[in-house]
Amino acid sequence: MTPADLSLTVLHAVRRAVDEGALAVEVPERVHVERPGGGGRGDYASNVALVLARAADATPRQVADVLVERLLPHPGLDRVDITGPGFLNFTLRADLRQDLVRAVLRDGPRYGHRPLGGEPVQPVHRADVRAAVTADAVRRLLVAQGHPVRVACEDAVDPEWGLLGARTEVGHARGRLATTITPLPVPYEAGELYRRFGVDAARWGLLSAAAHDHARLTDALLHQHERNPLFRVRYAHARARTLSRNAAQLGFDSAYDHPVDEPRLLALLGDHPAVLLSAARHRAPDRVARHLEAVADALLAFQHTVLPLGDEKPSAAHRSRLALAEAAGTVLAGGLSLLGISAPDQI
Repeated sequence: MTPADLSLTVLHAVRRAVDEGALAVEVPERVHVERPGGGGRGDYASNVALVLARAADATPRQVADVLVERLLPHPGLDRVDITGPGFLNFTLRADLRQDLVRAVLRDGPRYGHRPLGGEPVQPVHRADVRAAVTADAVRRLLVAQGHPVRVACEDAVDPEWGLLGARTEVGHARGRLATTITPLPVPYEAGELYRRFGVDAARWGLLSAAAHDHARLTDALLHQHERNPLFRVRYAHARARTLSRNAAQLGFDSAYDHPVDEPRLLALLGDHPAVLLSAARHRAPDRVARHLEAVADALLAFQHTVLPLGDEKPSAAHRSRLALAEAAGTVLAGGLSLLGISAPDQI
């Protein structure tokens, strides 16, 4: 169960409570689900009871009690707790974590993508290199969420933008939802960035900062060191691939049949579809970059437990840990691809 799935589950519980007369509120369009904060528990949490309390003319705790009654029968939930003034805290069934890892490995780099069916969208950007590259990343994200997309530029197109993988056209297309891409510009031309950084480092430097922040275009992008986020993300992916090769040499492969106690990494994999959706909806590829950094850090902290040590024989636990590492590597590769950045198998 992903955060998006859980959000729909809670929304259905609200709608059922309204239909049954237990709550007199207008059903919201969506319910926000996130990792539990301080004092929370379980896998995810929601403040939906606090949001609905005033309209329901009830306390948040009373609204939470109504929703818990309708959520507990759900087969994907192990328990639902109420904390603080009325926060809902969800603990997923352990076997759903197995389903999560298997879903990532089944879908591959397309994990978190949606089928075609969204409304046509046209990102429109200024005539500068950062806006062009950002619009290209937004295009990739929107396509991954099922939208037909055509990028347009407000002015003359610089053919050198293509050196950094940006595809754009002049003019607007009718029948498409126009969305303006306006990150802070940079004092460089595409050719200069290409020669200085190459495609991957230049795109990361342009995309990893929020649109209202200055791009991170320093020589640190080229350092093969853990302080370089781009290197860390690509290195983590390469480590996942290396673990698979090393496991094959030891005579075993991956199979997630044994629970792995690695809640942070599992939670980040589960959050990936929601991150992609949010990044597409807000035209914010920097959200993907930050998510990839978190996945990389969690994988690098976990990687040392994957392979047998010394005379230890491969077990079901090792196969499951390998599957989790491969799933994390898959998410890293898919996320980098949506940013237009390569994910090498070896570094």
